[in-house]
Amino acid sequence: MAASKKKTTKKKAPAKKKSAAKKKQQNVSLLRRLFKLGFVVGLWCFIVVALITAWYAAELPALVDNPDFERQNAIIVMDDKGDTVARYGDIEGISITIKDVPPQLVQAVIAIEDRRFYDHFGLDVFGVARAMVTNIQKGRLAQGGSTVTQQLAKNLFLSPERTFKRKIQEALLAIWLERKLSKDEIMAAYLNRVYMGSGAYGIDAAAQVYFKKPAKDLTLYESAQMAGLLKAPSRYSPKSNPSLSASRARVVLSAMEDAGFITEEERKSQTLMSQVSRRKPFSDPNVSGERYYSDWITGSLDEKIGKPTNDIEIKTTLRTDLQNAAERILHDTLEANKDKNVTQGAIVIMDYTGAVITMIGGRNYSASQFNRAFQALRPPGSSFKPFVYLTALEQGWKPTDEIEDKPLRIGKYRPTNYYNEYHGWVTLDYALTFSLNTVAVRLMRELHPDPVISVARSAGIQAPLDRNLSLALGSSGVPLLEMVTAYATVARNGMYIPPYGIESIKDENGELLYTDSGLHQGGMVLSERATRSLHTMMEHVVEFGTGKAAQLPRRAAGKTGTSQDFRDALFIGFTDQYIAGVWVGNDDNSSMKRVTGGTLPAQIWKQVMLEAHKVQPRRTNYAFSNVRNYNYSNREAPGYTSNNADYEGRTYENTVNLDREFDNRNYGSRRSPESFWRKEDNNNGAQPANDNQEAIEYNSDYEDRTAGFRGMLRRLTE
Repeated sequence: MAASKKKTTKKKAPAKKKSAAKKKQQNVSLLRRLFKLGFVVGLWCFIVVALITAWYAAELPALVDNPDFERQNAIIVMDDKGDTVARYGDIEGISITIKDVPPQLVQAVIAIEDRRFYDHFGLDVFGVARAMVTNIQKGRLAQGGSTVTQQLAKNLFLSPERTFKRKIQEALLAIWLERKLSKDEIMAAYLNRVYMGSGAYGIDAAAQVYFKKPAKDLTLYESAQMAGLLKAPSRYSPKSNPSLSASRARVVLSAMEDAGFITEEERKSQTLMSQVSRRKPFSDPNVSGERYYSDWITGSLDEKIGKPTNDIEIKTTLRTDLQNAAERILHDTLEANKDKNVTQGAIVIMDYTGAVITMIGGRNYSASQFNRAFQALRPPGSSFKPFVYLTALEQGWKPTDEIEDKPLRIGKYRPTNYYNEYHGWVTLDYALTFSLNTVAVRLMRELHPDPVISVARSAGIQAPLDRNLSLALGSSGVPLLEMVTAYATVARNGMYIPPYGIESIKDENGELLYTDSGLHQGGMVLSERATRSLHTMMEHVVEFGTGKAAQLPRRAAGKTGTSQDFRDALFIGFTDQYIAGVWVGNDDNSSMKRVTGGTLPAQIWKQVMLEAHKVQPRRTNYAFSNVRNYNYSNREAPGYTSNNADYEGRTYENTVNLDREFDNRNYGSRRSPESFWRKEDNNNGAQPANDNQEAIEYNSDYEDRTAGFRGMLRRLTE
């Protein structure tokens, strides 16, 4: 039995060894397979990355042998009197080399922006890894990995968007720069071109702006402040945010100590200096409302002189006194009406030559540089209605012709009047004065949208317009500047003149690069007879219609506008001197609390126009009909090839694809008036309030006003 057990034991031992060897062999085989798989995956990843890199490299901007590493060209913007109102680029500084700045300034930049600047080849692999760890730990994008060389590459060659493609191109360009330039040359180029806030590009310009001294004279603490600006120039500005600037400077000083550039004692002494150097922030002229205007005019430089190669001065048509007054009026009105949930506004004022003399693009330029005066596409509401009525007048209608005001339903579209009140047969004049929605839509239905769009285009509206009936109520987004331009065409009795803001451009040597002749003429694009009739109708809007709040101690004409659910409110109008438009609303498109074009916008318009006319003599005669006294130049109207364009021969696009509601049927809604005020008897003298969502308050002198209106109508039809 024992022998049997012994024999059994001897037989099992080789089996265990064989099993262990087999397992070891399997593990080795598995490792080999994993290695091969990893190698293949890695190879394919390398190939994909290489292909993507090659693809993006092929789209790199053209690299010149000597790219512009110097300071950026300066642009100085002046008002109509020649006073500086804004500046762009490196205004006061000079191009510097690394020897022209104190060592502590370069050390401050390296400590806070690129600790391994003198060690890497353009890309800091360790810096990227460190940034990734920091971001993961904090759960947000708290630190970036771009080197100074990468930032210079972006500044020189690339657009600012943050995409994977741009990061790849940035890395390739950084490597190229490292091969082309020395480290000191790269640092100098970076310091010459980096934006430092307050309109200053380059370290020397920033030193002049913030400390009134050249960069070579900066102290250690000032150098720390300058390096601190690089992260967010506006936020850490020593001018506007001295406390934040001091806090950021302390962060930079700590980084310099960690890097071994300064001692603990130096850091502590400079920290104490930061606590006593704080001062009350003051207004920076580079972030005032005038920047809305200067941003608008500098956007057209390329088409006038191309890319500037020298410092330039631009003289504009801006009236600074009126710009400041309009900015104050807008701010005060919005502040006083916070309870109405209205947070933003825009204002444009133009004279009869097409010169834009005021442009307010928002409530606060520092908070938002988006220009709502010419960049925002907001529905103008009923302020678009004059172009519907103008189309009818061009086609032979008269202000005293009547059209029926009653409930209207076209498929699912059911426009309604304010208060849902309807008044039977009304004249065109009455319907525009009190902004009856159903009448405007019925008129559009009979005219067809195409001629209305064509009239609006001729007047100066270039934004896309919806080819449907709701266009009659201003459903399509149009920039305020284009609406004011179109109203100006009406004010000039049908003459279109493009808006302009630049009078002249000179280089740093005084050489004239561009001049505006000062004579601004466009073509006659609208019927003079029709626009004169529309003048009178729009006067009635201000005299006792929806725009009563805009009444001036001189004759004025205009129209209110309110979009769906009180999201936008406008008033646009003109006198014998100026054309102006006001918009209020919210950037998030939220509804205001019953703010209509006849309330805040009309009130703002009145105050602004009173300011505008302070220095203008009051004319003894109504000058809308005398606009030909202005000296116009040879400017073409849009879509026309002659100054005497045949407005009666305007052609409309093919209407075959429009639905059957837009055919050429005569709906029988037009008839000769029995009495403009026949409705007054049925309503006991109280006329309805109608704009998209606008109400009119009436008072005891209503009968006196209507009597005057009747007299004007008699004169109109004589």
